Amino acid sequence: MGEEVKVLMPKLGLTMKSGTITKWLKKEGDHVEKDEVIAMIETEKLSGELKAPAAGTLEKILKKEGEEVPVGEVVAIIKTS
Repeated sequence: MGEEVKVLMPKLGLTMKSGTITKWLKKEGDHVEKDEVIAMIETEKLSGELKAPAAGTLEKILKKEGEEVPVGEVVAIIKTS
């Protein structure tokens, strides 16, 4: 059986406290590869990519586009195969 891997809001800069998900590039049920870009995120100072921490199925998206999320908070769940 696969395990659930939490996708966390990354810390893109030293002063970053939260980020906004600007666009999900994958949807629930999509297969993702490790380190594949699954969403775009933005902070006050820069924009960046949210990469999958593991390969598997994007089981659940917990945060919507446009939502501001604190660093380290779970934004999605990947179910490994």
